[in-house]
Amino acid sequence: MIRATILAAALVFSASAALADEPIVGNWKTTEGDTAAIAPCGSSYCVTLKTGKYAGRQIGKMQGKGGTYSGQLTDPEANKTYDGTGTVSGKTVKMQGCVLKVFCKSQTWTKL
Repeated sequence: MIRATILAAALVFSASAALADEPIVGNWKTTEGDTAAIAPCGSSYCVTLKTGKYAGRQIGKMQGKGGTYSGQLTDPEANKTYDGTGTVSGKTVKMQGCVLKVFCKSQTWTKL
């Protein structure tokens, strides 16, 4: 029983460590000048505003690896959620939210 518990804990830790190594993880400066933190949460990455008018609010949840992520993004001002993507390139991430995959808005954030 103890051996099974240790094995399960080791698997969870290794999965969490792999998520933490992804290039999307970290603090990002948004186009509005706020700080957004992207961190592992379960098997996804949660996007939470750390500064600004909506500090403390989770504005996204994405899955993926290797610099390409997809999921949901919320516009905190309008309080509307959209299908979203995040693409990391060097020290920037392009965050894009779309309605019906036709009407899209994007922002480029810089890693802090």
